[in-house]
Amino acid sequence: MQPLFVTGNGRFRYYDVSVNPYENTLAERMGWTAHISSLRLKLHRLWMRDSGDTEVLEDWLVDVANSRGARIVARNPEAVRAAVLPSESEMSNAELAVGLLLPQNLDRPQILRLAAQLVSGGKVAFDELKSLAVQERVERMLAELSRQALRVEPKHAVWLKITGAFGNGGAISPPLLHYTRLAEPVPVNGRVNAQCWRLVA
Repeated sequence: MQPLFVTGNGRFRYYDVSVNPYENTLAERMGWTAHISSLRLKLHRLWMRDSGDTEVLEDWLVDVANSRGARIVARNPEAVRAAVLPSESEMSNAELAVGLLLPQNLDRPQILRLAAQLVSGGKVAFDELKSLAVQERVERMLAELSRQALRVEPKHAVWLKITGAFGNGGAISPPLLHYTRLAEPVPVNGRVNAQCWRLVA
């Protein structure tokens, strides 16, 4: 796992990874073969048009997700400058979620949490997500996220649909993310209660 920048009070964590020319891709970490992705080509085109201060596509995807309300992971605000980001008509939330899961991405598994937050929050059209996931070969990634998410909320409607669509694939071992990375503890009497969790949506 790449390190995260932590603010002085230690409460808020920001995604802040230096660009390393030798950085592996997620596919290389997993020992998978990555195909030529038509979605990544589209995202790359939009990034080149709107890149602002971002050095890599993955940072830009984080900024887009943040602009659409998914903020479980965010870049250090001091490093982010205003940029024009694509509208949902140019890039749907399903494309954004699948784009965050692509094995061709740099090996930064913390950004998978943003895809999970978009799904948990009901911001992604399931039929489009399912079709894109098959096209872009991220079914195993989605199935693994659904397994982790359903540990927290076993009756979550969209994650149940994802499990129904892709849940027969083999589990990723070890998992890329623990279920606690997709959730937050529910406070009891103003105190953190590690026995009860809810998905970040």
